[in-house]
Amino acid sequence: MKQLLKGKHGPLLIAEIGGNHEGDFEYAKRLCQLAIDTDVDMVKFQIYTGDSLVSRMESPTRNAHFKKFELSREQHIELARMVTDAGLMYTSSVWDLEAMKWIDEYIPIYKIGSGDLTAYPVLRATAATNKPIILSTGLSTEKEVVEAVDFIQECNSIYKDPNHLAVLQCTSMYPINPGDAHLNVMARYKELTGLTIGYSDHTEGSKALQYAVAIGAEVLEFHFTDSRDGKVFRDHKVSLTPTEVKELILEIKFIQTLSGSADKVPTQIELENGHELSFRRAVYPLTDLPAGTVLSEENLTVLRPNHGIDAREYDNVIGKTLKTAVQAHQKLEWDMLS
Repeated sequence: MKQLLKGKHGPLLIAEIGGNHEGDFEYAKRLCQLAIDTDVDMVKFQIYTGDSLVSRMESPTRNAHFKKFELSREQHIELARMVTDAGLMYTSSVWDLEAMKWIDEYIPIYKIGSGDLTAYPVLRATAATNKPIILSTGLSTEKEVVEAVDFIQECNSIYKDPNHLAVLQCTSMYPINPGDAHLNVMARYKELTGLTIGYSDHTEGSKALQYAVAIGAEVLEFHFTDSRDGKVFRDHKVSLTPTEVKELILEIKFIQTLSGSADKVPTQIELENGHELSFRRAVYPLTDLPAGTVLSEENLTVLRPNHGIDAREYDNVIGKTLKTAVQAHQKLEWDMLS
């Protein structure tokens, strides 16, 4: 089975356009193409209507905001086809469950945003798709995160498989201070759930994303825009530009180079330069010693290079008798001892 939560550069890279188009479809298409050109794994939008997301009565201003940012069904499908035709994965936070009926064929992985972690009807409907889910955890306590994961897994046991469910550390503010990123939460999620872990970023710049990779993030989500200059909508401030995404990919490759292998063995460059001998010590006589001398801590030392008897054998050399006279710092061999 193809592991969709793995990225071609290592971590799965998600360029979140979200609402950065601000309801302008031509701008949405331009952002979409720019994201495609950066060579990320996935381009992400948000599907909603104001009335399917926010109460007109309780929050009329927010309701009007989301109505202004709405795109039509046909427009969302066109964006999805742009992404899939380019050979990348498309996804969306589907905040209007009715939209699942017409967007599902374009979505290989569903993204559940932080605000919906406690929206159990949304979790249930998404789990019914049998497709991998990425769950962001901003605003949440550890208990709420574990309860949401448990609920998804109770709805569908397929989500006990880390290839089907990823949990992302996230802090839901735009932007956040570095001290609010709390990247160490990822390790706690791995300990608690055994699932794929990652980071959804709301800091400025890409440092947090780089460090998240260095400490084990398997999924990275970041907001994406063409430029932050002159933009008023808050998401642009925490968004990466195309150049910055390409730089991030280069940094990820360098982090992977530095990380190397978990198998601890001497490297080829160490062996080629003879460092296993020149850097390590062997047992040597401290002074000139005649034949018949009993070797002791008083007349032995350990020195570089590791020629003759390895320093790890020091205790086994103590008490041996020299068969022949030796000079100070002369290489010792086992056949010289009795």
